[in-house]
Amino acid sequence: MPTVSPDIPPIRSRLLAWYDAQARRLPWRAPPGADERTAPYRVWLSEVMLQQTTVAHATPYFLNFTARWPTVSDLAAAPDEEVMAAWAGLGYYARARNLLACARAVAAGHEGRFPDTEAGLLALPGVGAYTAAAVAAIAFDQAANVVDGNVERVMSRLFAVETPLPAARPELRRLAARFVEDHRPGDWAQALMDLGATVCRPKAPLCGQCPLSDNCVAFAAGAPDRYPLKAKKAERPRRHGVVWALFDQNGRVAVEKRPEKGLLGGMLGLPTGEWSTTASAETPPLTADWRVAGAVEHVFTHFSLTLEVRAATVDRHDAYQWLEVGMARASLPTVFAKSLDRAIA
Repeated sequence: MPTVSPDIPPIRSRLLAWYDAQARRLPWRAPPGADERTAPYRVWLSEVMLQQTTVAHATPYFLNFTARWPTVSDLAAAPDEEVMAAWAGLGYYARARNLLACARAVAAGHEGRFPDTEAGLLALPGVGAYTAAAVAAIAFDQAANVVDGNVERVMSRLFAVETPLPAARPELRRLAARFVEDHRPGDWAQALMDLGATVCRPKAPLCGQCPLSDNCVAFAAGAPDRYPLKAKKAERPRRHGVVWALFDQNGRVAVEKRPEKGLLGGMLGLPTGEWSTTASAETPPLTADWRVAGAVEHVFTHFSLTLEVRAATVDRHDAYQWLEVGMARASLPTVFAKSLDRAIA
């Protein structure tokens, strides 16, 4: 393996100069070197939304949330069902519940102001090490070690780390920490993330455009896309179920609130039975002339799901909320929105 010097000052200087010229313009971000930092609420909200979600997908949700709830206190005062409906389509719905819990803790326990230390941020409900570090660095200009998937990839290539993920994470954090300084810590964190997102990409990295290629061990070895190494993933189990699309005589669709705890907790959903590893007969919620509309596939973090969609026109029943199809689609998590589309296709 070629020897490349991890000379920290030149690496920091090159990357910050690159960031000053190439930083992504994002609605939650202050320009590089700006005297005024991004408000902690906006940093926190964007970081929660961006977990397991692309910038392109999260951006309209961020704009909608900040228009409807401009401050953390506004969000804390919002009804649960409104926030959950606004979150629909972003996925990983436990984040929405944690979002509300954190907002209410900040509003009630901190007079609507986020703690300005990494330790104080970590004490908030639903805030983990990454989010606490990101808010501390970006909003409060503190020297915090902000490590997401982009930073892991940059470090794994810069040093050609041979340990596969996820076992490599402690080593990658230690390597990233070597570069954290008091000078422009927020810009440094965002520069690393931007480099990983736009240049040091998972596939086909643009090494010819990288300001750090002269110091990159993986590039010197001619194999940057070999890193990061990853342990083989276990096959995701598959579950099966039935979802029931009930329409009234006016074309409205029946929805119900799911239990607060569990998958998609507190969200609106179409009536459905148990999702199990083996397909089984399901009893419909109402007697009707049911038709099989097809099936939808959906992938959750820990399992894949096949849902058979059955549809019928029924008399209204007080056990459900009845919504116009467009309103229902906008309020439902993706798996149920897909099921609704299948039912009316």
